[in-house]
Amino acid sequence: MNHLKTFILLAALTALFMGIGYLIGGATGMAIALLLAGGMNLFSYWNADKIVLKMYRAQPVDEQHPNAVVRNYVADVRQMARDAGLPQPQVAIIPNDQPNAFATGRNPENAAVCATTGLLDMLTREEVRGVMAHELAHVKNRDTLIMTVTATIAGAIAALANFALFFGGGDDRERPGGIIGTLALMLLAPMAAGLVQMAISRGREYEADRVGAEIAGDPQALASALQKIDAYAKRITNQTAERNPASGQMFIINPLAGRGADNLFSTHPATVNRVKALMELGATMGMQPRPRTSDLTQPRPAAGFTTSTTGVPATPTEPRGPWG
Repeated sequence: MNHLKTFILLAALTALFMGIGYLIGGATGMAIALLLAGGMNLFSYWNADKIVLKMYRAQPVDEQHPNAVVRNYVADVRQMARDAGLPQPQVAIIPNDQPNAFATGRNPENAAVCATTGLLDMLTREEVRGVMAHELAHVKNRDTLIMTVTATIAGAIAALANFALFFGGGDDRERPGGIIGTLALMLLAPMAAGLVQMAISRGREYEADRVGAEIAGDPQALASALQKIDAYAKRITNQTAERNPASGQMFIINPLAGRGADNLFSTHPATVNRVKALMELGATMGMQPRPRTSDLTQPRPAAGFTTSTTGVPATPTEPRGPWG
């Protein structure tokens, strides 16, 4: 059903693009805008993983890493990828205090999964497994490709709107609504495209939660991880994401919340709804709810995954963990 919804939303984006081209771009303007947007997004499609990894200063790691936490992280990702029938992805860490993670790459054969140092510091090993299983689910579902396609169409729509602003879109007599219609479409069309793009992103997050929980075999660990990441994302700023807000949709939890200036429309579902769905999935698997605490004043567990609490620990005043 989620795949069907995604197909319908993609069709809606395509229809919107064709409609805007007909109303304001004309045949020539539509062709120019499509070529420009398609060229930029085609370049991004083939190089997206390299661009994003470089942007976030991601560091490839393997089982030979000197830190035991990182070795466990790599080993768990590789084991879950094998269990899910996936090619081995590139595994990387990002030097960032905000706990978060994302996957990138145009297909499973060219995929990379990344966790921040904050994620490895603040979560238990079971929770990290749950998070990375979610990212492997994105790879398995080819969500990175889907989001590239939606970005391409949405970008083309925005290009057409800008074309109408600067070049007028042809003879007013040939355009329904004239200049007023052009201005309205210039403002509303990118917004509509963005809403559809966000709806697709939210749907893919729910699906990745479900598939990821099945890959890891522990929906409750992922639910606990989401609660922790959500709490910390609101308190720890991810400067790179703030400078590049378009990349925020890649992360498991919106990284832009750290500044307290979230977007008007969110690309991520509400964490409480995701947790509820995961707990219901755990119940269908016969799992008993784990005890947890919501006390945010307790000390954070040291890196090494020596605890199994599911409450959200507090950030200490001094840095901890293997990265200082």
